[in-house]
Amino acid sequence: MKKYIAELFGTFVLVFIGCGTVVFSGPAVGNIGIAFAFGLAVMAMAYAIGPVSGAHVNPAVTLGVYSAGRMSGKDTLGYIIFQFIGATLAAAVLIIMVTGRASGFDILIDGLGQNGWGAGYADEYNVWSALLFEFIATFIFVKVILHTTAADLKIAGVVIGLTLVVLHILGLPITGVSVNPARSFGPAVFVGGIALKQLWLFLVVPAVAGIVAGLGCRFCPCCKSCKK
Repeated sequence: MKKYIAELFGTFVLVFIGCGTVVFSGPAVGNIGIAFAFGLAVMAMAYAIGPVSGAHVNPAVTLGVYSAGRMSGKDTLGYIIFQFIGATLAAAVLIIMVTGRASGFDILIDGLGQNGWGAGYADEYNVWSALLFEFIATFIFVKVILHTTAADLKIAGVVIGLTLVVLHILGLPITGVSVNPARSFGPAVFVGGIALKQLWLFLVVPAVAGIVAGLGCRFCPCCKSCKK
Protein backbone atom coordinates (compact mmCIF):
# COMPACT_ATOMS: atom_id res chain seq x y z
CA MET A 1 0.00 0.00 0.00
CA LYS A 2 2.92 2.38 0.61
CA LYS A 3 3.80 2.11 -3.08
CA TYR A 4 0.25 2.90 -4.16
CA ILE A 5 -0.02 5.91 -1.85
CA ALA A 6 3.34 7.13 -3.13
CA GLU A 7 2.03 6.92 -6.71
CA LEU A 8 -1.13 8.80 -5.71
CA PHE A 9 0.95 11.53 -4.12
CA GLY A 10 3.42 11.72 -7.00
CA THR A 11 0.71 11.99 -9.64
CA PHE A 12 -1.10 14.58 -7.53
CA VAL A 13 2.06 16.68 -7.40
CA LEU A 14 2.64 16.38 -11.15
CA VAL A 15 -0.88 17.55 -12.05
CA PHE A 16 -1.02 20.15 -9.28
CA ILE A 17 2.26 21.78 -10.33
CA GLY A 18 2.08 21.21 -14.09
CA CYS A 19 -1.57 22.00 -14.76
CA GLY A 20 -1.53 24.55 -11.95
CA THR A 21 1.20 26.46 -13.76
CA VAL A 22 -0.95 26.48 -16.91
CA VAL A 23 -3.97 27.75 -14.97
CA PHE A 24 -2.34 30.34 -12.70
CA SER A 25 0.87 31.38 -14.45
CA GLY A 26 0.59 30.28 -18.09
CA PRO A 27 0.51 33.75 -19.68
CA ALA A 28 3.34 34.95 -17.44
CA VAL A 29 5.80 32.07 -17.90
CA GLY A 30 4.84 30.91 -21.41
CA ASN A 31 5.47 27.48 -22.89
CA ILE A 32 9.04 27.26 -21.61
CA GLY A 33 7.90 27.87 -18.06
CA ILE A 34 5.12 25.32 -18.37
CA ALA A 35 7.55 22.77 -19.81
CA PHE A 36 9.90 23.19 -16.86
CA ALA A 37 7.01 23.01 -14.39
CA PHE A 38 6.06 19.53 -15.62
CA GLY A 39 9.66 18.36 -15.97
CA LEU A 40 10.82 19.62 -12.58
CA ALA A 41 7.76 18.14 -10.90
CA VAL A 42 8.65 14.70 -12.28
CA MET A 43 12.30 15.22 -11.35
CA ALA A 44 11.35 16.06 -7.76
CA MET A 45 9.09 13.03 -7.47
CA ALA A 46 11.79 10.76 -8.90
CA TYR A 47 13.93 11.50 -5.86
CA ALA A 48 11.14 11.95 -3.33
CA ILE A 49 9.15 8.76 -3.93
CA GLY A 50 11.47 6.87 -6.29
CA PRO A 51 12.88 4.73 -3.47
CA VAL A 52 9.32 3.74 -2.48
CA SER A 53 7.51 3.08 -5.76
CA GLY A 54 9.89 3.92 -8.58
CA ALA A 55 7.99 7.18 -9.16
CA HIS A 56 6.07 6.14 -12.26
CA VAL A 57 3.31 8.77 -11.68
CA ASN A 58 2.05 7.80 -15.14
CA PRO A 59 0.01 4.77 -16.31
CA ALA A 60 1.94 4.67 -19.60
CA VAL A 61 5.19 4.28 -17.65
CA THR A 62 3.65 1.60 -15.44
CA LEU A 63 2.45 -0.32 -18.50
CA GLY A 64 5.90 0.01 -20.01
CA VAL A 65 7.58 -1.34 -16.89
CA TYR A 66 5.05 -4.19 -16.75
CA SER A 67 5.48 -5.16 -20.40
CA ALA A 68 9.26 -5.02 -19.94
CA GLY A 69 8.79 -7.76 -17.33
CA ARG A 70 9.83 -5.64 -14.38
CA MET A 71 6.66 -5.60 -12.23
CA SER A 72 3.68 -7.81 -11.41
CA GLY A 73 0.18 -7.51 -12.82
CA LYS A 74 -1.23 -6.82 -9.34
CA ASP A 75 1.09 -3.88 -8.78
CA THR A 76 0.43 -2.62 -12.30
CA LEU A 77 -3.29 -2.40 -11.61
CA GLY A 78 -2.76 -0.85 -8.19
CA TYR A 79 -0.37 1.77 -9.52
CA ILE A 80 -2.72 2.79 -12.34
CA ILE A 81 -5.78 3.09 -10.10
CA PHE A 82 -3.97 5.28 -7.58
CA GLN A 83 -2.37 7.39 -10.32
CA PHE A 84 -5.81 8.23 -11.68
CA ILE A 85 -7.06 9.04 -8.18
CA GLY A 86 -4.09 11.34 -7.56
CA ALA A 87 -4.60 13.20 -10.85
CA THR A 88 -8.32 13.64 -10.21
CA LEU A 89 -7.75 14.95 -6.69
CA ALA A 90 -5.20 17.45 -7.98
CA ALA A 91 -7.62 18.74 -10.63
CA ALA A 92 -10.32 19.09 -7.97
CA VAL A 93 -7.99 21.11 -5.73
CA LEU A 94 -7.05 23.37 -8.65
CA ILE A 95 -10.72 24.10 -9.31
CA ILE A 96 -11.29 25.04 -5.68
CA MET A 97 -8.30 27.37 -5.75
CA VAL A 98 -8.96 29.07 -9.08
CA THR A 99 -12.63 29.78 -8.32
CA GLY A 100 -11.36 32.06 -5.55
CA ARG A 101 -10.07 34.51 -8.18
CA ALA A 102 -11.68 37.94 -7.79
CA SER A 103 -12.10 38.38 -11.55
CA GLY A 104 -14.00 35.08 -11.75
CA PHE A 105 -13.31 31.80 -13.52
CA ASP A 106 -15.13 30.04 -16.35
CA ILE A 107 -13.80 26.52 -16.74
CA LEU A 108 -15.12 26.23 -20.31
CA ILE A 109 -13.24 29.36 -21.34
CA ASP A 110 -10.20 29.34 -19.08
CA GLY A 111 -9.74 25.57 -18.93
CA LEU A 112 -7.78 23.51 -16.44
CA GLY A 113 -4.66 22.64 -18.39
CA GLN A 114 -6.49 19.90 -20.27
CA ASN A 115 -5.08 18.28 -23.39
CA GLY A 116 -6.70 18.55 -26.81
CA TRP A 117 -6.33 19.30 -30.48
CA GLY A 118 -8.19 20.92 -33.37
CA ALA A 119 -10.18 24.12 -33.68
CA GLY A 120 -9.87 26.40 -30.69
CA TYR A 121 -6.99 24.49 -29.06
CA ALA A 122 -3.41 25.81 -29.12
CA ASP A 123 -2.18 25.95 -32.75
CA GLU A 124 -5.14 23.87 -33.99
CA TYR A 125 -3.32 20.78 -35.23
CA ASN A 126 -5.51 17.93 -36.47
CA VAL A 127 -6.12 14.55 -34.85
CA TRP A 128 -3.41 12.80 -36.86
CA SER A 129 -0.77 15.28 -35.74
CA ALA A 130 -1.96 14.81 -32.16
CA LEU A 131 -1.95 11.02 -32.40
CA LEU A 132 1.50 10.85 -33.99
CA PHE A 133 3.04 13.24 -31.50
CA GLU A 134 1.57 11.51 -28.45
CA PHE A 135 2.72 8.08 -29.61
CA ILE A 136 6.28 9.11 -30.44
CA ALA A 137 6.68 11.35 -27.39
CA THR A 138 5.39 8.70 -25.00
CA PHE A 139 7.56 6.03 -26.60
CA ILE A 140 10.65 8.22 -26.18
CA PHE A 141 9.74 9.11 -22.60
CA VAL A 142 9.13 5.53 -21.50
CA LYS A 143 12.27 4.25 -23.26
CA VAL A 144 14.36 6.87 -21.48
CA ILE A 145 12.86 5.83 -18.15
CA LEU A 146 13.39 2.11 -18.76
CA HIS A 147 17.01 2.52 -19.81
CA THR A 148 18.12 5.05 -17.20
CA THR A 149 16.50 3.19 -14.31
CA ALA A 150 17.82 -0.18 -15.51
CA ALA A 151 21.32 1.28 -15.64
CA ASP A 152 20.81 2.51 -12.04
CA LEU A 153 22.02 6.01 -12.92
CA LYS A 154 22.03 8.33 -9.92
CA ILE A 155 21.08 11.16 -12.25
CA ALA A 156 18.18 9.18 -13.75
CA GLY A 157 15.66 11.59 -12.22
CA VAL A 158 17.41 14.55 -13.83
CA VAL A 159 17.53 12.86 -17.24
CA ILE A 160 13.86 11.85 -17.03
CA GLY A 161 12.75 15.29 -15.91
CA LEU A 162 14.68 17.07 -18.65
CA THR A 163 13.31 14.65 -21.24
CA LEU A 164 9.81 15.66 -20.20
CA VAL A 165 10.82 19.32 -20.45
CA VAL A 166 12.00 19.03 -24.07
CA LEU A 167 8.94 16.98 -25.04
CA HIS A 168 6.75 19.79 -23.67
CA ILE A 169 8.73 22.45 -25.51
CA LEU A 170 8.06 20.53 -28.71
CA GLY A 171 4.49 19.41 -28.14
CA LEU A 172 2.66 22.12 -26.17
CA PRO A 173 1.40 23.78 -29.40
CA ILE A 174 0.14 20.41 -30.67
CA THR A 175 -1.73 18.70 -27.79
CA GLY A 176 -0.61 20.43 -24.61
CA VAL A 177 1.45 17.23 -24.09
CA SER A 178 -0.10 14.31 -22.30
CA VAL A 179 2.23 11.28 -22.53
CA ASN A 180 0.30 10.36 -19.38
CA PRO A 181 -3.32 9.12 -19.34
CA ALA A 182 -3.84 10.10 -15.68
CA ARG A 183 -2.57 13.64 -16.25
CA SER A 184 -5.11 14.02 -19.07
CA PHE A 185 -7.97 12.35 -17.20
CA GLY A 186 -7.94 14.58 -14.11
CA PRO A 187 -8.56 17.94 -15.82
CA ALA A 188 -10.81 16.52 -18.57
CA VAL A 189 -13.42 15.03 -16.23
CA PHE A 190 -13.98 18.47 -14.68
CA VAL A 191 -13.78 20.53 -17.87
CA GLY A 192 -16.13 18.18 -19.75
CA GLY A 193 -17.32 19.07 -23.24
CA ILE A 194 -14.74 18.69 -26.01
CA ALA A 195 -11.99 17.85 -23.50
CA LEU A 196 -13.93 14.77 -22.43
CA LYS A 197 -14.79 13.82 -26.01
CA GLN A 198 -11.13 13.95 -26.99
CA LEU A 199 -9.92 12.13 -23.88
CA TRP A 200 -9.88 8.77 -25.66
CA LEU A 201 -6.73 9.70 -27.57
CA PHE A 202 -4.82 10.62 -24.42
CA LEU A 203 -5.90 7.44 -22.68
CA VAL A 204 -5.27 5.00 -25.52
CA VAL A 205 -2.28 6.31 -27.47
CA PRO A 206 0.15 6.86 -24.55
CA ALA A 207 -0.88 3.50 -23.06
CA VAL A 208 -0.15 1.69 -26.33
CA ALA A 209 3.14 3.56 -26.77
CA GLY A 210 4.19 2.62 -23.24
CA ILE A 211 3.44 -1.05 -23.88
CA VAL A 212 5.33 -1.01 -27.18
CA ALA A 213 8.35 0.63 -25.51
CA GLY A 214 8.28 -1.99 -22.75
CA LEU A 215 8.00 -4.90 -25.17
CA GLY A 216 10.87 -3.47 -27.19
CA CYS A 217 13.06 -3.50 -24.09
CA ARG A 218 11.92 -7.00 -23.20
CA PHE A 219 12.52 -8.72 -26.52
CA CYS A 220 15.01 -6.58 -28.46
CA PRO A 221 18.57 -8.00 -28.18
CA CYS A 222 19.89 -4.43 -28.13
CA CYS A 223 17.95 -3.61 -24.95
CA LYS A 224 19.09 -6.37 -22.59
CA SER A 225 19.86 -3.82 -19.87
CA CYS A 226 16.14 -3.15 -19.52
CA LYS A 227 15.54 -6.72 -18.39
CA LYS A 228 17.22 -6.12 -15.05
